[in-house]
Amino acid sequence: MAAAIKEITVGIFSMPKTMAQLAVVQFFTWVGFYCMWLYTTAAIAQNAYGTIDTTSKAFQDAGDWVGVMFTVYNGISACLAFLLPILAKRIGRKYTHLISLVIGGIGLLSLIFIKSPNLLLLPMIAVGLAWASTLTMPYAILAGALPPAKMGFYMGVFNFFIVIPQLIASFVMGYLIKDVFHEQAIYALVIGGVSMVIGGILNFIVRDDDEKVAYVIPMETIL
Repeated sequence: MAAAIKEITVGIFSMPKTMAQLAVVQFFTWVGFYCMWLYTTAAIAQNAYGTIDTTSKAFQDAGDWVGVMFTVYNGISACLAFLLPILAKRIGRKYTHLISLVIGGIGLLSLIFIKSPNLLLLPMIAVGLAWASTLTMPYAILAGALPPAKMGFYMGVFNFFIVIPQLIASFVMGYLIKDVFHEQAIYALVIGGVSMVIGGILNFIVRDDDEKVAYVIPMETIL
């Protein structure tokens, strides 16, 4: 166990530069998705259906409609996954991811302004684009930056940067919604949208030129 922990720790602090840069992008991206997954039902119930009573019919209707919203973004994601490689070939993978996350973040942010349930489906198209890109572009960029002999190890370490931001968000968001935003869950989606936009913009720092050899860098030089 101790040896495994040591190996993972060494792997994190000796990751290729591109991987370290993508880890920062991933952090903000997954905070955004965590906020959406956890708070959308409460946010939509309060903002579009006018209720915080979890036992009310309106709240149940909101929950049902959020299920439809999530189905839309997943369906859009499945369709756009086939188109993103075409865009990436034209403008590059990191810029494709940048654009996708910024659009997705703006879509998430826009939910605070929408009161009509039907119109709530439109931002889910933007979120679907961000989700499709999140599941493909970082890994496509990363694959070219890793030494083949350690590909599996580094891909495993990279997945920590999916889990860690969600753990941090789980500790912070509860306090923010309760004590700062006074139980207005819609602001969790605002935070998620802003975080996703930041993640998108941070793609500017990502090196995407298919590094052939991984090299050790000090963590303070990532940015």
